[in-house]
Amino acid sequence: MNSPIRRLTVLLAALFASLLVAVTVVQFVQAPSMRAMAANKRTLLDNFSRERGAIYVAGAPVAESVPVDDQFEWQRKYPQGELYSHVTGFYSYSVGNPLGLEHAADDLLSGRSDTLFVQRVTDLITGHRTTGATLDLTLDAKAQQAADRGLGPSRGAVVALDPKTGAILAMVSHPQYDPNALSSHNIAAADAAWKALSTDPEKPYVNRAIAGNLYPPGSIFKVITAAAAIEDGLMTDENSTLPGPAKLDLPLTDQSLPTEDGQACGPGGTTTLIHALEISCNTAFGWLGLKLGGEKLRAQAAKFGFGDSLTIPMRVTPSSVPAELNPPQTAQSAIGQYEVRTTPLQMAMVAGGIANQGRVMVPYLIDRVRSADLDLIKGTPTPQQLSQATSPATAEIVKKMMVAVVDNGSGARAQIGGVAVGGKTGTAEHDPKKPPHAWFIAFAPADDPQVAVAVVVEDGGVTGSEVGGGRIAAPIAKNVIEAVLAK
Repeated sequence: MNSPIRRLTVLLAALFASLLVAVTVVQFVQAPSMRAMAANKRTLLDNFSRERGAIYVAGAPVAESVPVDDQFEWQRKYPQGELYSHVTGFYSYSVGNPLGLEHAADDLLSGRSDTLFVQRVTDLITGHRTTGATLDLTLDAKAQQAADRGLGPSRGAVVALDPKTGAILAMVSHPQYDPNALSSHNIAAADAAWKALSTDPEKPYVNRAIAGNLYPPGSIFKVITAAAAIEDGLMTDENSTLPGPAKLDLPLTDQSLPTEDGQACGPGGTTTLIHALEISCNTAFGWLGLKLGGEKLRAQAAKFGFGDSLTIPMRVTPSSVPAELNPPQTAQSAIGQYEVRTTPLQMAMVAGGIANQGRVMVPYLIDRVRSADLDLIKGTPTPQQLSQATSPATAEIVKKMMVAVVDNGSGARAQIGGVAVGGKTGTAEHDPKKPPHAWFIAFAPADDPQVAVAVVVEDGGVTGSEVGGGRIAAPIAKNVIEAVLAK
């Protein structure tokens, strides 16, 4: 073979090899990402031509696919629309980036999950078209409705969970939206609905319970500060005494930290730890922050879950306590101000951890996964412990203090006859031009906790007062607790 033919043969072989490699990369390596591309309409059409799995709460569908007579074959419907909008999200042909479970559990709902491999093989053999898995959620329908009614027209969020397992019992975010408008097969109408939703300045599509611009916790963070002080040995029990002056002098600055009413929190400017929590004494907890220091405060928050990246399966934005706190910043952080930021889910986990002997459980939203024929594919998850945030002894002391807040202090509106409720009010300043946010966290019954709750009502508080947390947020938590315990 002469030299030109040999070179041409080598070139052709190289081209064929390159083609083989390219085809392999496209079909096997890049295929998953190409299928997931929002712009890949062929994949979308294929997905819409098969029945997507339903999502159930207490035996009733909150998302389901119904047959229709158009090119898509199946229409996604949300029977209880707004009530579960931040849980389900939406599934749309024309609007990309679906939210909620429609996005986070898409592999199960679409039937592509490895969990459904056997079903796919069976369907291939029998000639059936694979359908998606059905999801049974942990949500309590009555608790969800109670949270929704409680928030009413207010912006904010409510989360309730089982302290012993981490199962999420309620998750409501206001304002809400109608996912049915976004899943419409009228593309122009769906696009218009998304444009209106995405440009709304109140951002109704954001799940405030787990994401968005996180909230300063205000005085509910004092539960973490109290736990840190007891764990550190700075305080021995609920009756330990500490300073509670009308004003706390802060080092490195000419500013001071005052109490909300300008009065000392006890005779001679001293108080007990339990009384300080009952009346939410800023100076007492600011003093604890100064004594503990930023590192110990941040470490205790981390034990409750601050900084952790969680999925439920939706991604939860991590809560945070700033690093490198100087003494004045530490005092402010100890009362839940400065740049401490959190989600309602995180604060429900804090309340749940105190109720559950210091054990914080991993939160989850999917209870069971079933086939389209309702055969069980995956049962209720085994509860997983996230951390031991405090010793059982410390948790018992803080629990006793939180019960006193409801029995004798600022959380009186959360009282339930015959049930011991533990709670903590909070007022979180966030914008000098707006009222503070109103918070309340709680658990019940104290002797056998079945539910832990966190409520935040945006701009629902009164500056310098726990009134908002006790008057606005506590009754919402009470209603959710009653809904759970009434089962």
